[in-house]
Amino acid sequence: MEVSWEQSVTDSINTIYLLFSAYLVFMMQLGFAMLCAGSVRAKNAMNIMLTNVVDAVVGSISYYLFGFAFAFGDGANSNPFIGTTFFALKDIPDTSYDYSYFLYQWAFAIAVAGITSGSIAERTQFSAYLVFSFFLSGFVYPIVVHWVWSSSGWLSPSSETLFGSGAIDFAGSGVVHLVGGIAGLWGSFIQGPRVGRFDAFGKPVPMRGHNATLVVLGTFLLWFGWFGFNPGSFGKILVAYPNTTSQGNWTGVGRTAVTTTLAGSTAGLTTLFGRRLLVGHWDALDACNGLLGGFVAITSGCSVVEPWAAIVCGFCAAWVLIGLNILALKLQFDDPLEATQLHGGCGAWGLIFTGLFAKKEFVIQVYNSGAAGVVRPYGLLLGGGWGLIGCQVVELLVIVAWVSITMGPVFFALDKLKMFRISIDDEVAGLDISSHGGYAYAAHPQENHPSLLLRLYGYPRSK
Repeated sequence: MEVSWEQSVTDSINTIYLLFSAYLVFMMQLGFAMLCAGSVRAKNAMNIMLTNVVDAVVGSISYYLFGFAFAFGDGANSNPFIGTTFFALKDIPDTSYDYSYFLYQWAFAIAVAGITSGSIAERTQFSAYLVFSFFLSGFVYPIVVHWVWSSSGWLSPSSETLFGSGAIDFAGSGVVHLVGGIAGLWGSFIQGPRVGRFDAFGKPVPMRGHNATLVVLGTFLLWFGWFGFNPGSFGKILVAYPNTTSQGNWTGVGRTAVTTTLAGSTAGLTTLFGRRLLVGHWDALDACNGLLGGFVAITSGCSVVEPWAAIVCGFCAAWVLIGLNILALKLQFDDPLEATQLHGGCGAWGLIFTGLFAKKEFVIQVYNSGAAGVVRPYGLLLGGGWGLIGCQVVELLVIVAWVSITMGPVFFALDKLKMFRISIDDEVAGLDISSHGGYAYAAHPQENHPSLLLRLYGYPRSK
């Protein structure tokens, strides 16, 4: 059947919108790279930047071959737990998905591995990155995507299978950030702290990143990319809501950008003042991490909450991050980028927040295109009952369980095979010189150190 020119124009605009959003999300890889590079010591800068490149290129292949199929492969044999079609993009495009949708979802997939890489920075063998990045992007993460974002998933808000609602995780506080955070938790736990991170009495020894400029640059790049991450998750912008004169997805896109901004800004400000009270000085790096924690938390409910609720989300996210960082030090848990606390902790809070504050009108607009007469659960504190909050808790628990039983054994196996953590000598010297042939900066202060010159030119290592 011939498509009308109006429909063609609508489809074209929606495709352009989705592709532009995909480009914004992909730009977040640059933000991650800058943030990670600035957050580690100079002797590991080249290594962490290379791992960000590896996350992208390895994730591209694994998501193309398997990941997209496991996530969205709804065919004749579709089931609520795993996709079964579209391997290597066979039969794409079809009536449901096209190449632009794959590209957008791919940009999400490679972000997950980047989160985990930060947790195990400065002490991980390069070969281990290749293994876990392929497995996480191609299998672990896509299964969670299928549960929540596929129309046939058992947690999907589109199918309303669970508690007559389904979990609302619009852009991935749980699907993306909690998955990456829990994977990082297991990786960092199995490796143990960096050499010298805690003294003989268990007291933390500061190991600050070497470049605050890169951290701030990376934070702003991530902020910019989040406007593709959250508003872009609508997928289509030209969808009008019935029984209204001027509202449609374009309204929701604007509201989502506003809630994203408010949550991040509130969290950044709260963290800035909170840390000032705790440590006695103003810290730009703490403010940047607080800002990102607010973004992570609002990602779940960004499209279904009022702007005032986003401020509540950001305020609480800041204290979740501060509290978890204090707890991590007490437990001698070492995550160089605070990725477990930030993405895992704030992602978990984001899921709960959505179950408390999701507005009925917005939920129906986002998941039922504003159709009249639809009844479904919404935020508990707004009178929506226990259905939605129940789904949010279930999503949180099953993600923690799934990532733990998949990524935990992978990291454990790598550790037992001596493929996970580098030697103490290499860690002290730095990964750049021990694994990559030189430092990221030409004038590195240690580049002419005699012991490192011996190592570089092949003399025996100390026993």
